[in-house]
Parts: sequence; C-alpha cells; structure tokens
Amino acid sequence: MTRILITSALPYINGVKHLGNLVGSMLPADVYARFERARGAEALFICATDEHGTPAELAARAAGQTAEEYCAEQHEIQKRAGEAFGLSFDHFGRSSNPPNHRLTQHFAAVLEERGLIEERVDEQIYSLDDQRFLPDRYVEGTCPECGYEKARGDQCDNCGRLLDPVDLINPYSAISGSRNLEARKTRHLYLLQSKMQDRIAAWVDSKKDWPALTRSIAHKWLKEGLKDRSITRDLYWGVKVVKDGKPRPGFEHKVFYVWFDAPIEYIGATVEWAEATGGDWRRWWRLDEGAGDVRYVQFMGKDNVAFHTVSFPCTILGSEEPWKTVDTLKSLNWLTWYGGKFSTSQNRGIFMDQALELLPADYWRWHLMANAPESDDASFTLEHFASVVNKDLADVLGNFVNRITRFCAARFGEAVPGDDAYGEAEAALVAELDRRLKAYTAHLEEMEFRKAFVELRAIWAAGNEYLQIAAPWTKIKEDRAAAAASTRAALNLIVFFAALSQPVIPFTAEKMFAIFGLDAKEAGRWPTDAKAALDYLEPGRPFTPPEVLFRKIEDEQIAEWREKFGAPVE
Repeated sequence: MTRILITSALPYINGVKHLGNLVGSMLPADVYARFERARGAEALFICATDEHGTPAELAARAAGQTAEEYCAEQHEIQKRAGEAFGLSFDHFGRSSNPPNHRLTQHFAAVLEERGLIEERVDEQIYSLDDQRFLPDRYVEGTCPECGYEKARGDQCDNCGRLLDPVDLINPYSAISGSRNLEARKTRHLYLLQSKMQDRIAAWVDSKKDWPALTRSIAHKWLKEGLKDRSITRDLYWGVKVVKDGKPRPGFEHKVFYVWFDAPIEYIGATVEWAEATGGDWRRWWRLDEGAGDVRYVQFMGKDNVAFHTVSFPCTILGSEEPWKTVDTLKSLNWLTWYGGKFSTSQNRGIFMDQALELLPADYWRWHLMANAPESDDASFTLEHFASVVNKDLADVLGNFVNRITRFCAARFGEAVPGDDAYGEAEAALVAELDRRLKAYTAHLEEMEFRKAFVELRAIWAAGNEYLQIAAPWTKIKEDRAAAAASTRAALNLIVFFAALSQPVIPFTAEKMFAIFGLDAKEAGRWPTDAKAALDYLEPGRPFTPPEVLFRKIEDEQIAEWREKFGAPVE
C-alpha cells in the first residue's frame, strides 16, 4: 500500500482564516488527501495552528487575554471552522503543545553541536516608553525597498521583502505607537544558513518534479545567497531557549523565533496524532524506522515557500539525523478579493465562518478549487462565484441528479429498473467517460486542480448529454425495456459522479450515495472502469429521490453580500 504524508501550511492563530488562506493550502491538501485515500493509499494528513510569535502576543493583548488563553480559544474556533468545511485532517494539532517544544529544543541542540548555531551580539530596537526590546513584528514603519508605510519589522506585506526592524524608516512601536526608540545591543542565537548554501542548493536541484513556482522561489533565494538568521526573540510566549536541559544563561527572557519552531510542528503534530491514536509517528518521519517508503507532499501559498525550501531544510538536513524531507511541494499563488487584499480590519472579503453562514461548504469548495490560483494570482468576485455555482453545480450536476431520479420515480417507481443489455449509446458514453476519467485522475495525481475540475465538469456534462441522446422519457412510449436500461445507466452515473466528486464536494457526494443507501466509504472507492460503473447498482435496488442538491444564487443575494463584505463599487 502506498504511504503518503500530507501537510498543509499551518494557519496562524490570530483569527479565522479567509477564503484565500483556505485555497492557498488547507483545501487543496484536503482534496488531494481524499483522492489518495479513495485510491487505497495510506494517507496521513497533518495540520496544526501556528501559535507562537509576536502577532499572537499582540492579539491576546488586544483581546484582554493571556497568550495561553487566547491561543486555546482560537485553536478551537479554527478547528471547528475546518471541520465545518470538511477538512479531513487526521490530526489538527497546536505548535504550543509539548511535542513541538521538545523537538524544537532538540533540533537547536543538535544544530549547535554541528556548528550551525552560534551566539551573536546584535543591535535591536528598544522602546524607552514600553521599557522593553521590540521583536520584529512589534516594530512597524516604512519599507526601505518600496516605501510601504505599514511594513512590519520582519517582512513587508506590500513587496514581500524580508526585513530587520533596524531597516525600517521612521519606525514606531506596534504596542504603544511610540517613536521613542533606540538601537541597543542584545544577544541572540543565529542559524548559520550560509554554511548550508551548497547542501541546500544540491537538495533543491534534486527535486525535479517540483512545480515551477516552487522551484523559482527557492532558486531566487539561493541566487541571493543564504543569510544567517536570528532564531530567538525577546518574548515570553514561545519555546523556551535551553541548554543541557536548563534555561540558557542570558536567554531566560527569550524564546525561539516562530519561523524556527513552526515547521518543526509538522513533526510535533504527528507525535500528537500518535499519542492520541496509538500510531507510530517515527514510521512517517524517521528514515531509519520505516519512513523511507513514504511520499511526503506539502501544500502552501507562495509567501511560505522560501521558508520550506530553504530555512526548514537547513534545520532538517543540518541536523545530520535521518529525517524525512519533502518530496513534492505544491505551491499556490494568492487569491485576491476583487483584485485587492482580504482584510479583517477593513471589513474586506469573506472568511471561513462567514462563508458557511451564507451557503454550504461544497459551494465554496467547488468554486475555489475549480478556480485555484495555480498559474497566477486569481481574483475572487461574488459575481463569478455565483456564475460558477449556478452553471456547474446547479445546472449540470444538480440538474442531472434531479432529472433522472424524478423521472424514474414517476415512470418506473423508486427502484433501479430493468436488466436489459446496454446498447450503442451506452458504449459511446463508456468510451468518453473512460477517456475523461484517465485525464481527471492524472491531473489529480499531478495536483493540477484547475485542469482536473475542468475534466470533472465535463464528466458531469457527459451525463446530461447522454440523457438527451437516450431520451428515456420519449423512448418509454415505444420501448419500455430500452427506456428502463438507459434510466438504469443514468442512475448508476449518480454513484459514479459521487465517487469522482467526493474529493472536492464531499458533503454532496454523501447525499448522492445516500440516494441509494450506499456506504460512502465503500461506494467512494476510486473508479477505474466506466463500464463496470454502469453496472454498480443491482436492478431492483430501492432509492429515494433527493431534495434539490444546489439552489441557485440570486442577484439579490449578490447585491446584499457585496455591501456586507466590502466589494468595491462598480
């Protein structure tokens, strides 16, 4: 049995994620995990909330909570949102849990033994009014590269350039707004990434099947030369800095930088899964304990790629321990809100919890994956969303299911009719479905989601075209047995469509299986033969015509949502 480890970029703890976050990593990872499980693979799908770092402290302060209280509350909110969207994580962990702390401290110790971590005296921004050192995100100011006036001390959200707080023009404290700042000397640990330049370059070059976007980002960083990076911060919330099991002298009030510990949580969350289920995390992560035959696939937005193609590999490979490294890193571009950014503070865009208040999850899942930002950034608009839902889900898939189940119930009763042999129309249908099934499967294997769902929609459309050709409502007048055969074929297509649609619209697939009282896990096994699929249901099997699967989105709803979620004025 194929074993596949799947991880999605860890959603940050500060608030429910928007649709762009969802389609940038978690949703495509879920679609892929569901697809591989349906094919019989042993797939382990791991994710977690990323809970350390400055934003968590700032958000907790704003909420009047401790960081511990805030993160525990937000983790549950994000966990519920993921479940409601059908994200089928085998485990959804927390980077603040003990396994990640132990592993982070372990990696730091090993890397220091290997000569890849050293203490350095640094200059850091100190706020006289706040009476504390300000870690990178506690400092904001103007980006020296592009002039953006709200750049953070670690990165400019406008141009993407990585920064140090001392680089900012006109910096100020994100805590108090004070500009009464000065540079003071302080001591931090540095990961000597420069020593790993050649090793990482060779490793990246070995990944021949990485998507072009992933490779281009990795090579850009390598071309610029890997920089030594500070991996500690002056915060209280995070993984404590220790040496020989005790607080490291001079680092008692420091923690490891979130970008050092967060990727390690992929392993930490797998340890959590093992502790909760009795599984063996080592066979997924340790090459010396069975992980050599695992295929590891990561999903993430393009802004996270550099850290996972360069920085985290410095940790893993630099340890010289037999850890599993990623085989395929599927990166995605950004989903924008009418061409601009999603923004909680400015009431711009739709977030996961809000989306589910409007429509069921499958409406969103289908649109996001059928229009996934793979080759370029993609703009989400309510108008396009409604058009896709109405045409694809309501007019094509929903219409097919409603049409044939109601026709059969009215003319043959609520049971699969007839046992006559199929004819030329069904043979032509099988040929088209087999061709498209092969293409659809290949696109999902390659994680080319937009291409995959073009094929899936065409498969649904083939069902409607078959009904137009077979026309059982006309044929029944002269040849009831032939009409029964074509009706039986169409009913079998519902099961076939459900099995193929399950990775992307799982809730609807369950409803389609339920029409015939089928177990979704058994009936949802990945089809490989369209001819066999047309004989899946035995004649005489009872069924229940479903309620309308998809209701169309009306113009009045679009107008209301545009105003509610800050769509730009036309």
